[in-house]
Amino acid sequence: MRNTLNYRGYYGSVEISPEDRVLFGRLLFIGPLVNYEAESAQGLEQAFQAAVDDYLADCKQHGIEPEKPCKGTFNVRLGAELHLAAAVAAHEEATSLNDLVKQAVIEKVQQRVKAV
Repeated sequence: MRNTLNYRGYYGSVEISPEDRVLFGRLLFIGPLVNYEAESAQGLEQAFQAAVDDYLADCKQHGIEPEKPCKGTFNVRLGAELHLAAAVAAHEEATSLNDLVKQAVIEKVQQRVKAV
C-alpha cells in the first residue's frame, strides 16, 4: 500500500480520520506546515497537488525561496558503541565514515525498492 504522494519533487502523507470520514495529509520533509484533505483517494491526490502548487505560488508571491525536501545532509545519532564500530569499519575499508553510512543507506533503499 502506498501511503505517500509525489508531485513536482514534493512528498505528502496519506492518512485517514474514520470519525470525520475524511482523508488528509501534509507535505513531508519541509518546515512549513502545508496540509490538505478530501473525501476520496482521487480527491486527496488532487488536493495534494493543489497544496504543492499553492505553496510554490505563495513563496513566489512573497519572494521566498521554497524549501526543498531534504537538503542532502542530516545528523545521525548512533550511540557511542555503534559510532566506534562504524568508524573502525570505515577505516578498515579505507573509506570515510560518511561514505560508509551513505553506502549503507543506498543498500537499504535498494532492498526496499526490490521488495516493492
